[in-house]
Amino acid sequence: MKNPRIVVDLNKLKENIDFLTSHIKDHQDISVTAITKSFSAHPEIIELYDNCEGIDYLGDSRIENFIKNESASKEKVLVRIPMMTEVEEVVKYVDISFNSEIEVIKKLNEEAKKQGKTHKILLMVDLGDLREGIFEEEDVYTVVGQICELDNIELVGLGVNLTCYGAVIPTENILQTLVDYKNQIEERFDVTLSMISGGNSSSIYMLGQDTKENLPKGVTNLRIGEAFVLGRETAYGKDYKEMHQDVFTLTTEIVEYKTKPSYPIGEVGVDAFGNKPTFVDKGLMKRGIVGIGKQDVDDTAIVPVDSRLEIIGSSSDHLIIDFTKASDDYKVGDEVSFHIDYGSLLSCFTSEYVKKDFIK
Repeated sequence: MKNPRIVVDLNKLKENIDFLTSHIKDHQDISVTAITKSFSAHPEIIELYDNCEGIDYLGDSRIENFIKNESASKEKVLVRIPMMTEVEEVVKYVDISFNSEIEVIKKLNEEAKKQGKTHKILLMVDLGDLREGIFEEEDVYTVVGQICELDNIELVGLGVNLTCYGAVIPTENILQTLVDYKNQIEERFDVTLSMISGGNSSSIYMLGQDTKENLPKGVTNLRIGEAFVLGRETAYGKDYKEMHQDVFTLTTEIVEYKTKPSYPIGEVGVDAFGNKPTFVDKGLMKRGIVGIGKQDVDDTAIVPVDSRLEIIGSSSDHLIIDFTKASDDYKVGDEVSFHIDYGSLLSCFTSEYVKKDFIK
């Protein structure tokens, strides 16, 4: 296959999913929404997710990803609060959407009526991370009261986002507040909220043996994305020894391999991105260029599998590497592979120039 490419080991991914869903469900009765945006909901991986018994819902932030995987059998959850311009497609292609604005919810209600459907929603509550969600307690109850008056909207639960923006780590007290909201709403409005979505991969550390924090019993759903694909919880970045951290590998190809100075010759201005770079003069070095760049991936978000190699920098389409410590082991046309993180996984799958290669 042509380079650059991202290699996906579907067997390792399946093992990650099986371990973590069992780990979650062994602790308490929790449904799992598998977040698919990191790999752009690629159909090859969606097929795997759709056939995993431990996964209950498919979640994504992009409506386009649901449209291209319309045939998937599991219920689909839109985890980014919808735009007004998406309302028609949300009702058509999504089973449950996360919401925080009553005006959008009213539009969803109007569209659901047109399509002859009842659209299910989770109301998002902001518990301090300061991304989406209703912040003031009384505003939560006011909005719930308005929702209850809508004929084509079913409020099925509450959700909270933590760590993604404000990096606030979930705690038992924070998530108990979400459960308390649920109890108050059920009592005040005589409704049943079956899905209390207590965060993402950063909440699973509370299911461990070596933590003082415990996931409140009232939490009934978790949204798992990064933990499946990278094999770690995201509150503290701890790897699970039972999981694979190398499901995804980025592979590129050397297009130039020459001995050159390490410091540019001439006056240094700004680069193609408006930044003024700094350089360290290390004398002559074996410099290699591989065929990938900032248009595809952030060079600070990847690490060469060969620890002897050091990334120097990149431009739009070229990644420059110091091969000095391994100069005799590479040549033009050889492949170079990289470990990737969540951000680089996201960008590589978004880039149409990075091919996708699956190991089954």
